[in-house]
Amino acid sequence: MAIIVDLDVQLARRRLSVGEFAAAVGITPANIAVLKNGRAKAVRFTTLDAICRTLDCQPGDVLRWVPDEQPD
Repeated sequence: MAIIVDLDVQLARRRLSVGEFAAAVGITPANIAVLKNGRAKAVRFTTLDAICRTLDCQPGDVLRWVPDEQPD
């Protein structure tokens, strides 16, 4: 699957640490790491809402789709 999570970019732009961000969103730093590293299998809309509210951004600023590479 080619869903890319750009949380690290957004956090860097806002100079937020993972700990500060996790506290503001209301999830653990470990779960933020799972999202940032692309290991999450799902994201609740309530969590996505909290992320976007905290970062003052749109879901597309945090998540993006890139096509899988096609075999030759």
